[in-house]
Amino acid sequence: MAVDFLSDEQAAGFGGFPDEVSAEDLERFCWLDDADLSVVGRRRGMHNRLGFAVQLITVRVAGRFLTDPLAVPWPVVEFLAGQLDIADASVLKLYAQRGQTGYEHAAEISIVYGYADFSDPASHAELRLFLEARAWTSSEGPVRLFERTVLWLRERKVLLPGVSTLTRLVIEVRAGANDRLHSMLVDAAGPALILELEGLLRVGEGSRLTAWERLRTGPSRVSVPELLRQLERLGRLRALGDGTIDVEMIPEGRMNALARYGLAGKTSSLRELSDQRRGATLLCAVRALTSEVADDLCDALDAIVTERVLRKAARESSAARLKSLPRLSKASLQLAKAAKTLVEVLDNTEYSGAEAASVLADQVSLPEIRAALEVVNEVVNPDGTGADTATEMMRRFATVRSFLPALAAAAPFGATAGGTPTLAALTALPEVLDGRKKDPAEVDLSVLSPAWQRLVTVAEEIDRKAYTVAVMEAVHKALRRRDIFVVGGRRWGDPRARLLTDPAWQKTKTETLRALQLPEEPADHLADVRHRLDARYLAAAEQLADNPAIRIDDSGKVHLSPLEAKTIPESLTQLRRLVSGMLPRVDLPDVLLEVHSWTGFLSEFSHVSEASARMGQLSVSVAAILVAEACNVGLTPVVKEGHPALTRGRLTHVDQNYVRADTLRAANARLIQAQSGLGLAQRWGTGLLASVDGMRFVVPVATVNSGANPRYFGHGRGLTWLNYLNDQVSGLGAVVVPGTVRDSLHILDGLLDLDGGQRPEMVATDTASYSDQVFGLFTLLGYRFSPRLAGLPDQRFWRVDATADYGKLNAVAGRNRINMELITANWPDMLRLAGSLTAGTVRASEILRVTQGGGTPTLLGKALAEYGRIAKTEHLLDFIDADEGYRRQIHTQLTVQESRHALARLVFHGRRGQIRQSYREGQEDQLGALGLVLNAVILWNTRYLDAALTELRDRGVPVADEDVQRLSPLVSEHINMLGRYSFAANSTGTQLRPFRNPDEDREA
Repeated sequence: MAVDFLSDEQAAGFGGFPDEVSAEDLERFCWLDDADLSVVGRRRGMHNRLGFAVQLITVRVAGRFLTDPLAVPWPVVEFLAGQLDIADASVLKLYAQRGQTGYEHAAEISIVYGYADFSDPASHAELRLFLEARAWTSSEGPVRLFERTVLWLRERKVLLPGVSTLTRLVIEVRAGANDRLHSMLVDAAGPALILELEGLLRVGEGSRLTAWERLRTGPSRVSVPELLRQLERLGRLRALGDGTIDVEMIPEGRMNALARYGLAGKTSSLRELSDQRRGATLLCAVRALTSEVADDLCDALDAIVTERVLRKAARESSAARLKSLPRLSKASLQLAKAAKTLVEVLDNTEYSGAEAASVLADQVSLPEIRAALEVVNEVVNPDGTGADTATEMMRRFATVRSFLPALAAAAPFGATAGGTPTLAALTALPEVLDGRKKDPAEVDLSVLSPAWQRLVTVAEEIDRKAYTVAVMEAVHKALRRRDIFVVGGRRWGDPRARLLTDPAWQKTKTETLRALQLPEEPADHLADVRHRLDARYLAAAEQLADNPAIRIDDSGKVHLSPLEAKTIPESLTQLRRLVSGMLPRVDLPDVLLEVHSWTGFLSEFSHVSEASARMGQLSVSVAAILVAEACNVGLTPVVKEGHPALTRGRLTHVDQNYVRADTLRAANARLIQAQSGLGLAQRWGTGLLASVDGMRFVVPVATVNSGANPRYFGHGRGLTWLNYLNDQVSGLGAVVVPGTVRDSLHILDGLLDLDGGQRPEMVATDTASYSDQVFGLFTLLGYRFSPRLAGLPDQRFWRVDATADYGKLNAVAGRNRINMELITANWPDMLRLAGSLTAGTVRASEILRVTQGGGTPTLLGKALAEYGRIAKTEHLLDFIDADEGYRRQIHTQLTVQESRHALARLVFHGRRGQIRQSYREGQEDQLGALGLVLNAVILWNTRYLDAALTELRDRGVPVADEDVQRLSPLVSEHINMLGRYSFAANSTGTQLRPFRNPDEDREA
């Protein structure tokens, strides 16, 4: 029976040996050194020496002495007997004849090796201090805290108590920390605010929903009414005044955990909480929701301006230009005819002025020329400043007028010095629209583009329609580059404010720079970089003559022949046929439950409230939810009303309370770790190479978290699942991006927040995913950024030394000189930025919007770009290397990721493979489930492929190492993903399913 929050399996496995002990485990954990052999050797009798050794290894592996000292796996006994030169390990049975001997030996081992009893007052007091500090500062659940407690005891050689004793202690300490947390939050809020917060849980007269349910419902449509609702939501939340409460002494993670439950829990569940916990939960939830709604407001504003104003205006401007092309063509021909005649007349000096005019008039009349000029002036924008699009945008005045004054009046924004004039123009907009004529001197035209300035000023007056739309466009641009930001927002807030403050940076600088291997003073570092780049140029120049794949044209552009496809030997074809034919046929639910029996990954799904008690057969319910989400089929195919773990009510409860971003991440971390431990995965790679690529999904439902891109989504909208894969074929995490917005902005976001696994050293991406600044940030953070290049002739190579002679590469490098002085001048700010990104106080996508400055980079952005050009040039030089190894490594890894995307399409087969989630959190959770299921399938395939290879070798079948390296776990022909799904809680345990005969299907 489960002990409180532990599952039956976790409780049974506490303080003991694993069911299966491998040879590697024996070598690693059961080895006796010379000192051990000396202590063991003092026993009289082989059975006593072996028994003593068994108890010594037991306390090291299990953390305690067993009630029955002989209840250890027999391979452990045999391994120890071998080290003690005891031929017959069965003599251990004699050890139990005198019961007191085991106790005496355990006491001696404790003294000799320094083990303390759990009941020791000093150890117990130290443990309690650790637990109380951990429970107060960390938001981890009871299982994780229990695991950390076990680790703490074992590291300090404190013998583990019974499992119930330790679980009771964890529950007691967590309860005390929670009571303290709730009390501090309620006291900080005060009774008036708590009363107002509790009022949100009441259903208003004539309403079916509580105020809280209405407040936490985010935007789902791109519409002006939805935008105005976000303004109302934000105003209502800010009126509660929770932002003025001092919570500096309360750990942020603990408040976030309360907020998650307040935002996700049913209203009825919130009402049932104790008074203090309910008040604390609502306070934290309102605090988190205020920030979220501020971002929702900007999401809605950005979507409306982009979709309803800018893109519509651009489309209609293009349509108008296309419609006018026949008139423009005719007018152009008339003017060309007149120009040709005029040139001929001017070339002929015999014509008088009157005769010249007569000749011209015979070809094209003056009225025809005037009419043609009018058409050209009407259709063609003479200065190319976007006046055509601006004119079309003015037709959207009614749309802009419906929300911009309300936005200006609410004033939820802040601004940098550069954005202050634009924000001031927005704030003053209601006065411009008050009906009184405005003189140009009364408004700030400097915030508008030249095209808008001409349209806004008409007959010494301000055209209010043009001015309103122009201000809207200026605000939108400033908001996107964060010169204007929403106060209190996370995604749309001020990223500069989240950079590490100087005191915080000084505290962490030494450790951070050591981890990133960066110096505080850049001189020596930049000198090394300069010498390395120079040497790389010289090496590349030497190889040119021996590299037929490279051609440099007269303009200094580099042309590179495509990689030739690797041949597939017959031995590889046969090996693939054999192992794929051996894989057992299995249903997808069985894959998940079997992988859970190996890894326990489904145990990571805990209740959002961090409740201690666990539901029976929770793993079956979670597996059903994962299949429903990953296959995109909904709950109906996985519901089985006669099964207590699979009823619709049970699955709905589990989906709402257990499956969320943090539990998906924790479960994925277990799968990544398990994959990295498999021998076959280690043959594929070390885990130090990763790739990033985007998978596109159409989103046919109304949502603000999507974008338009006809190339990928046709006439609809969609999103990009930017996911990370290492060379052991483990999915490391993902980021969901609306539409196809600049993937390169978000690559570092996910890379700095992976679910698990080793930190990659090299990151391969596709062609469009880079800029010089991105190269700079990657290099600062210790990654090698390696995009696959399609348009090599368009790439610019850079150099530090303008006088260096690189032979034929001189024409390639040209005069593109890296400004090392700019890097040196901005080095301290670059380091603080790297430290802030590493600490997670700011996201890379947010800071890149600032440094890129909407096309006008900041000084820091320019320095990052200069630094990035060093790494970019090294990448280009390695890319054209005669060896081709670097280029093929990038290509191979990206090809593997494309295969993973193909497998993902097969899994995500329901509802035409479209995402039908209206809210960002739902989209992220569903794609998180897809990534988790993919990793489970890959782990299952890898383990069975590894076992299949072992069986083939045992049969004497030749298996070449180079063929093994080219096998892939991204296969699915043997896995059924269709129909109604069956979930049997039984598992194969450590035993694998029997293999199929690879020739049966072929013969059939």
